[in-house]
This record gives sequence, C-alpha cells and structure tokens, in this order.
Amino acid sequence: MYGAPALAVPVPQLPVTASATRRPGDDGADEVTFELAGPGSTSRIPSSSSGLQRLVAEFRKWAGAVDGLRADVLIDCSIPQGRGLGSSAACARAAVLALADLLGRRLDARTTFDLVQASEKVTHGRASGIDALATGATSPLLFRSGTARELPMPMPGDAPAPPRERAAERAAPDGYRGPGGVFVIADSGMSGGTREAVELLRRRFAREPRTREAFVGQVSDLTDEAVRDLAHGRWDDFGTRMTENHRLLREIGISTARIDALVEAALAAGGLGAKLSGGGLGGCMIALADEPGRTAAVVSGLREAGAVRTWIVPAGRYAHHAD
Repeated sequence: MYGAPALAVPVPQLPVTASATRRPGDDGADEVTFELAGPGSTSRIPSSSSGLQRLVAEFRKWAGAVDGLRADVLIDCSIPQGRGLGSSAACARAAVLALADLLGRRLDARTTFDLVQASEKVTHGRASGIDALATGATSPLLFRSGTARELPMPMPGDAPAPPRERAAERAAPDGYRGPGGVFVIADSGMSGGTREAVELLRRRFAREPRTREAFVGQVSDLTDEAVRDLAHGRWDDFGTRMTENHRLLREIGISTARIDALVEAALAAGGLGAKLSGGGLGGCMIALADEPGRTAAVVSGLREAGAVRTWIVPAGRYAHHAD
C-alpha cells in the first residue's frame, strides 16, 4: 500500500479446483452458474454477484463467444473465506481456467491475471493485484509498484549441494544456513476487514502526512531487508523483520487483540518471528520457525491461544500451481 513493497507466499496446502460443463441452449445470452464447494458444504453463488458478472463478461470478450457463454461451474475451494488468504482470487482463477478448458482454449499467464484482476477490482473495490498473482505463483513473490517477481528459492526438502558445488554458499554472508524456514499460518477465527483497514489508514494519513511517510519508509526498509535475508537463508533475521513489521501494523491500528495474542503465543513458543497477514483487522497471522521441533511447538502454542486452524508451509519453490 502507498508504494510500500510486500512479500506474498503461495500456500499449496490450500488448493482450489474448478470444473465447467456446458448448459443447453443457444439463444445467444450468457448463462453461467457458479457453485462453491468447501469443507462440508456446497452453495450456489448468486449469478448477480458483480465480480462474477465482470468475470463472465471479460472472459466472453477474450474468448470471442459470439453465441453466448453457457456453462455450470463447480468450484471446490479449501481456502476459508474472509481470512485474507486470497480466496476470491483463487476461485476466480480456477473458474476462468475451467471455462477455458471447456472451450478448448489455453490462457497465457498475462491473460489469466487480467481476467482474475478484473473480477477482483469489482469484488474488493480496489485490488492491488497481489492476490491475482500469488494464486498462480510457485515461489514467494516480491510485489512492488504494481509488478511482481518470483524470488529464487530451492524446492522444500532439497538436499544440500556437494562440497565442490557450494562455492556460492561459501561466498554468502555470515549467517547463511540454507533452506529450512517454515511458515505457520494461523486462522484467528475472525473475518478480516480489508476495506475498513484501508479506509482507516486513508483517514489517518490524510490527517497525518508525516505518519504516512514514516510508516511507508519503515515498512519498505524492512521488506527490502527481509528479501535479502530470505535469499541467504538468514531465518533469525527474517523473523525479526516480521515481528518488527507487526509492531508497526499494530501501532498504526490495523491489528486486533486476538491477532496480537496469537503473535505473542507464537513468539513465546519459540517462533523466530510473527505478524498479521492480509489486510488486517482480523483474518490470519503468520509465524516463522526453522526446525521440526520448533514448528510443532509454535503450532501447539497457537492452538492453545485460540487459533481455529493452522497450516504449515515450507519456505521455498513449489513444482505446481493452478494451470
């Protein structure tokens, strides 16, 4: 926000898949229905949903479906909604890929992003694009000024290179420990309030322009330092940046008492760092660990502190994403 860069981590443990089947009829009108299946339930999404209307309109334009677009789309989403985990973007991405598959068409990465982002802008009012990009990423993303790049990371569990192949590691700054970071995401059980958080910041920064300048500068510095820590496997330093970032977000007013309690619980259990995740005012938090024993302790501490569910995400590059 406000020009500050951000880091986003894909969560392959929370997949979203979709299938599309043709509806009968040839009257030239669009008739696309969406059903959302999640843990234990299936619900029909109102066809009047403005985000889905935009999605269908933009997809039809791209596909050149002059005879109308008629389909039933079933979206199986394992991402809890309203938690700042990108569920709307992931569902939109799965839906457009399913529709393209139905028509025997293939979407390139740029077109997929444009279609998902068109839906996101309607759903959220103003969308940065980070969710639309992260849902198709295979590595952590650095997002800056409307563009993103995947950070070079090893595959989780990659074995260390043989000694003769480790010149780059020997040349790395002190503190390098190679791959081994693990993110623990915890659901607070409360929906996030992205729109409210954005409006809160807008009003405060309008009143206090110097506060905005200081906040954006500090967040930008922390993110740039964290990218370097991530590249060199300096997990202790990376965790410190996370916790400091949370302090700034708490002081600016977009954390909650429950999120703060989860952050403190993760740190007390041995986490290397912890912070709120997503837009703020609820949703999820994310902690960092660097070994199995510490990860288990952090998960246990978060559950004891009231987290309704947790996910463990090894830091690294993943082989697959939605395609």
